[in-house]
Amino acid sequence: MQRFQFPVVQPDPALEELREDLQTFLKAERAAGNFQPEPECWMASSDPAFSKKMGDKGWIGLTWSSQYGGHDKTALERYIVTEETLRAGAPVGAHWIADRQHAPMLLEHGTEDQKLDILPRIAAGQCYFAIGLSEPGAGSDLANVKTKAEKVDNGWKINGQKIWSSGAHISHYMVALLRTSPADGRNRHVGLSQIMIDLSLPGVTIKPITDLSGDAHFNEVYFEDVIVPDDCLLGAEGGGWKQVTGELAMERSGPERFLSSYITLETALYQLQGKMGSDSHGRLGKIFANLRTLRGMSWGIANLLHQGISPETEAALVKDLGNRLENDCTLQVRALLNDLPVKEWSDEMRRILNIGILRSPPNTLRGGTTEVMRGITARQLGLR
Repeated sequence: MQRFQFPVVQPDPALEELREDLQTFLKAERAAGNFQPEPECWMASSDPAFSKKMGDKGWIGLTWSSQYGGHDKTALERYIVTEETLRAGAPVGAHWIADRQHAPMLLEHGTEDQKLDILPRIAAGQCYFAIGLSEPGAGSDLANVKTKAEKVDNGWKINGQKIWSSGAHISHYMVALLRTSPADGRNRHVGLSQIMIDLSLPGVTIKPITDLSGDAHFNEVYFEDVIVPDDCLLGAEGGGWKQVTGELAMERSGPERFLSSYITLETALYQLQGKMGSDSHGRLGKIFANLRTLRGMSWGIANLLHQGISPETEAALVKDLGNRLENDCTLQVRALLNDLPVKEWSDEMRRILNIGILRSPPNTLRGGTTEVMRGITARQLGLR
């Protein structure tokens, strides 16, 4: 049994200067009407023009080398950018996935030509990626994927379907987990590989899935005899499962797991100034105590990433606790607003709360279900 690691991050004046720059930029953009804040902004709120502005500011691709369009910064500086854009509810969904997990994957497994071509465009906020993991019938059992990549002359032929691929309709590429050879008996992790797919290729069909809020950022993606070149295989053939577990650590550990609904809370606090009921302080105390704890844990994971450590189990714990807080935050805001007649709610409060409620159900599903996260944590504690 191993212990969890959440190393403390010491204060750094340079980080706070970066935070102030971001806050100034975000306030100006909002005041100019260039975006309306929304909960779950990293999933469902995309604006290519805003992403380009972020790229122009040097706030995408912070951690990778300037040789590939990056900015040679630290994981802690990247964390500040992530945190502030989430707090503001900014429309960062277009570039989010490419910046968070697929650029690091290309840095590790891509060819030199791919790095020189794609990474500068990601850093400029002009190239977007979608995740190709989930499939109909597979649920949270990723080892049960059926979409296949068959080796052909000078490449791979892909057939199958992916689902719940956020942003695929505006993305340029998808990194998909595919079966490239049969499983080894009951060991279904064998024979899985990750392949980068240009979504403009013939045979790719993208269909939107409209959710409860009326958004269509989820997609079904179909592949029918799609041919990709040899160099689109990322990493070793058959090494996809190990690569995915590392990728999921990046996906699960960030503040998007507990700050997605923060804009709902902040808007309610402005609305309720001087009008809170007697039980409001207890509700707020619970939320802020959990926020403070999870922020410290997530900062610690950013520190581990800065040290080159892959914190898969710590990330699973943060995701589980963060998902619970996200949903609880929205529920507590609804309870707090009971102190104020609905006719006194601002249009902004009504809009943001409605979006937050309708977007909250996927919190415990995306990136791995709550049950899967608890299973990972239990194994780490020696309970399974």
